[in-house]
Amino acid sequence: MSGSSAPYFNYRANIVSNKSDIILILDFGSQYTQLIARRIRELNVYCEIIPFNTPIEKIKAKKPKGIILSGGPASVYESDAPHCDKAVLDLGLPVLGICYGFQLLAYFLGGTVSPSKQREYGAAEINVTTSSRLLNNLPERLSVWMSHGDYVSQLPLGFTPIAETENALGAAEDTTHHYYALQFHPEVVHTPQGKQILGNFLDICHCHRDWTMSSFIDEAIATIREQVGGGQVICGLSGGVDSSVAAALVDRAIGSRLTCFFVDNGLLRKNEFSEVLTIYKENMHLNVVGIAAGERFLNKLSGVIDPEIKRKCIGNEFIEVFQEEAKKLGAVDFLVQGTLYPDVIESVSVKGPSAVIKSHHNVGGLPEKMSLKLVEPLRELFKDEVRQLGRELGLSNEIVNRQPFPGPGLAVRILGEITQDRIITLQAADAIVIEEIRRANLYEEVWQAFAVLLPIQTVGVMGDSRTYENAIAVRAVHSQDGMTADWVRLPYDVLQRISSRIVSEVAGINRVVYDISSKPPSTIEWE
Repeated sequence: MSGSSAPYFNYRANIVSNKSDIILILDFGSQYTQLIARRIRELNVYCEIIPFNTPIEKIKAKKPKGIILSGGPASVYESDAPHCDKAVLDLGLPVLGICYGFQLLAYFLGGTVSPSKQREYGAAEINVTTSSRLLNNLPERLSVWMSHGDYVSQLPLGFTPIAETENALGAAEDTTHHYYALQFHPEVVHTPQGKQILGNFLDICHCHRDWTMSSFIDEAIATIREQVGGGQVICGLSGGVDSSVAAALVDRAIGSRLTCFFVDNGLLRKNEFSEVLTIYKENMHLNVVGIAAGERFLNKLSGVIDPEIKRKCIGNEFIEVFQEEAKKLGAVDFLVQGTLYPDVIESVSVKGPSAVIKSHHNVGGLPEKMSLKLVEPLRELFKDEVRQLGRELGLSNEIVNRQPFPGPGLAVRILGEITQDRIITLQAADAIVIEEIRRANLYEEVWQAFAVLLPIQTVGVMGDSRTYENAIAVRAVHSQDGMTADWVRLPYDVLQRISSRIVSEVAGINRVVYDISSKPPSTIEWE
């Protein structure tokens, strides 16, 4: 075993630096920043999010074709507002400022940014007032999404206004210096033509739209081989698409030098351990060891109520299990994890000042000192990109289309203390939810559907007797990447079957409720 781990290996920066065009996004703290990256990747151009205060020499070294200044919650004129190096504007590259990025661009170049007389949050209409490169081939009136309390009240010299709302300037550009600016957010789905606008910016940057999952596989395999050398690697499989795809990719790179561990932490779904282990061995042909460790995890969680402590207890115990199993293999240096980009954004503010929402077992739950170095081949990818990668690798739909499942398992769907009886209760209820979703042919249309065991009891009537038993909440959401989500309007007959079956078949449950909260303001999971 090696000593303490090195910082995580940032693959994508290395993979694309010399082989593909790259757009850099400077993160000023907007929760939408990662969506900009997603949209640009959908246009087959790779982009990377970096902190707003990245030194100019590091920016130059990445040889970007263009730079995007993201939105953010601050006001550019405040003393502690995040400002990038002004030299970013002197690189001769096209620059696109979005919301706060527009205001910072104006502020740097001699314009004026003022508090809005009427703040704009939500849907708005803008009028395109003149022909432009940025809004090329778009209608004269656009539906857009606004989220700002300041506005550019006076443009810098050289800028031409190209769109406006009733309350503020909507967009502007200086084609001489290649500066482009939007007050609205083109990256969100509420701006229907937003992807086309971003595409126009990529054309301005003369980007070749050649970033594909096929090229990603070849480059990632080469990078994995370079990182691990001739070392032995272990991978912790969860049964979900992320770890499965990560394992398949590393397996293709190094073959038998990868040993996978599929741990039954006692918090998996009903029958999941045996069913998924069979898939790993017989369908994916992975070198995988099944480990029954449910009692061990349950002991660690005894008396734990706080969801953050639950997550970190489970994360730490996973690492302990992996390290113990690794010792049996001899010298092992690397641990593969299926960490995705949204995990990183929501767990640790590593890219910029974005708010930390929750820890994740792949990131926030790791011990400070590890004896295994991390290989995270999916760390810069979104969920839909991982599914696409899985298909390119030849994985079955049964794995690729599996709904997301949290790293801590049912622990974050059992509110309150975790006991064996409560786990069994939730497994039974959750199995019914999934069965009925599949029966209605909705499984692949829904991002996630599951049951939550609530720490409350309610009065009910069964037969001729009053009961005082537990309640189950059912959650089903639509999402594209887990960053935002909307609750699913499940048909009433599906909800009725779910409710009737749970109350009838699951002992100790006398009430079922349906969660109609979206993200934001809620999260997908209850803990």
